[in-house]
Amino acid sequence: MKPGKDPAAAAAPGRTVLCRLADVADGGSNGFAVHWRGELLRFMILRRNDHVFVYANRCPHKGLPLDFTPGRFLDHAKTHILCTNHGAVFRIEDGFCVSGPCAGKSLRRPATEVRNGTVYLVD
Repeated sequence: MKPGKDPAAAAAPGRTVLCRLADVADGGSNGFAVHWRGELLRFMILRRNDHVFVYANRCPHKGLPLDFTPGRFLDHAKTHILCTNHGAVFRIEDGFCVSGPCAGKSLRRPATEVRNGTVYLVD
């Protein structure tokens, strides 16, 4: 299934398919690009059991994607999000930067919903 092409999403105004929950390993991360609000945007998803944390894949420091290796957003211990461009470190739970050049800023977090194993962006 291609993100944004789920027929069920077309029947539900205000929702855009981002991915299937199964596309992100438990304890891991992945990245997806989807057309949303008239633009092609990149997002990162981090999964902890059935909970997902979704953020725009754009560092608040320089606006660059955080993943040098596509889909890899976590530090070695898998306890924080790491910007591989400048070393900024963010909390998984709220996207707040705890160290690095953008300390005190946060990643942008869109409204999301998980329903029947699918992760949606919600307008």
